[in-house]
Amino acid sequence: MILQLKGEINRYYVQTLCMVFFPGAKFSESEEITPDTPIVSLTVSDVAPDGKHAHAVMTYRGKTTEAEETVFPDENITGDRVAKVAEGCAVFGAGKAMFGHIPPWGILTGVRPSKVASELLYTGRGILKSRRILRDEYFLNPQKANLAVSVASNEMKLTKNLRDDLCSVYISIPFCPSRCAYCSFVSNTSGKLLSLIPDYLKTLAADMQRMFLTIRELGKRVATVYIGGGTPTTLTPSQLRFLLSEVARHVDPATLMEYTLEAGRPDTITAEKLQIAKELGVSRISVNPQILSDDILESIGRRHTVEDFFRAYEIAAESGIRDINVDLIAGLPNDNFANFAYSVDKIIELAPSNITVHTFCVKKASDVLRENSGVYSLLGGDAAKCVSYSQLKTRFAGYKPYYMYRQKNTVGNLENVGYAKEGSEGMYNIFMMEELHSIFAVGAGAVTKLVDYRRPGCGRSRIVRLFTPKYPYEYLEQAQKYSEEEREQMSQRIFDFFRES
Repeated sequence: MILQLKGEINRYYVQTLCMVFFPGAKFSESEEITPDTPIVSLTVSDVAPDGKHAHAVMTYRGKTTEAEETVFPDENITGDRVAKVAEGCAVFGAGKAMFGHIPPWGILTGVRPSKVASELLYTGRGILKSRRILRDEYFLNPQKANLAVSVASNEMKLTKNLRDDLCSVYISIPFCPSRCAYCSFVSNTSGKLLSLIPDYLKTLAADMQRMFLTIRELGKRVATVYIGGGTPTTLTPSQLRFLLSEVARHVDPATLMEYTLEAGRPDTITAEKLQIAKELGVSRISVNPQILSDDILESIGRRHTVEDFFRAYEIAAESGIRDINVDLIAGLPNDNFANFAYSVDKIIELAPSNITVHTFCVKKASDVLRENSGVYSLLGGDAAKCVSYSQLKTRFAGYKPYYMYRQKNTVGNLENVGYAKEGSEGMYNIFMMEELHSIFAVGAGAVTKLVDYRRPGCGRSRIVRLFTPKYPYEYLEQAQKYSEEEREQMSQRIFDFFRES
């Protein structure tokens, strides 16, 4: 699509808002214009004394709509958010007039939809007033406004007494037994790549030693450890024992708030592996069916059956590991409300301590997009109904929403929400999504996120990201090439960040 901007405008924000109305849109300055080419023009200008005026014009398939908005700063909208709200309201209004569709999240497009709710609560607006502001000024539908405030409120309760010296650790195991059709994560499945695992683990162990040394020298205390992927339980029992023993060399699992091992693929879970995990201190695992339908599981490239999931869940329940998370995905291709509702009901019957409900997200690198470009949908079919059902059923079963995030090109412009029983919340998820403290990461595709956290209303947190090579073979090549001097320079960047904080 064509985006024509005039004035000081947050281009990325406008693009993400346009993608709510044109899912899967790609932006190009040189695109050949046809009747099917969406064109959005946006002009933003100053209005005395400190306001912003935005005017949007949307043209698509012979129809043109427009809307405008003037916003002045007040107690609820301040700083650069004045321009952003004006931009959002104008594009939102033009899109609403074009399609007759009101996006459930209004003009909020970011990864963290509860961020505005958190700021409102931290600055004393209260739950009822915060909901009203989200409905009236950001155009969230009542259900989403209530969800955002509930998540923000629960996060505040869980994090209000955290120490300032905490950090978390992420360890990447980017290998899977097979690739899901919807996946775009860096995960490697071929026999040749899986043969890299022994060398990968040795290199990872050396990097872990350096990372934990840096953490100690900084005077940080590790709050959570998260081993993700990929699917870490792709490792053999002996490989898994090696990995977890290396972690235990550097941090006592008994001192952690939580210690997570993703065991998401039921076809990789055995009693022996979970016995090792329990023995070496793991306190949280994921066992993820995604959906309880063999036909859909096969169509999305999962190699397990519904029966395999129940077998794996029983092993997990008998392992003695404290918390079990189960993932479901709403809006998968060819799924429907009846099937998803059945899946929700059956998972709730198992009573895991955590349930995470994702909405199907169309990733650009996924197989499903290459095979079916029609998976993008403005309204999302049954997805909205499925998500609403999961929210009601989990609440009545005693689960609370405690973290939430959104992604671009999510079916129906919907969200991903983690629900937990009291005391079983996955704290790493909150730390990562809300950027409350630094996350030190090792392994292929891992991103260390250094955070100088500031509470909402106290200015923006300062964040620096340090990236490692995406693929295992690149990660191994870099480990061979890196000199001690280069490693020292990387460590110095970390120390300099905290010295400036």
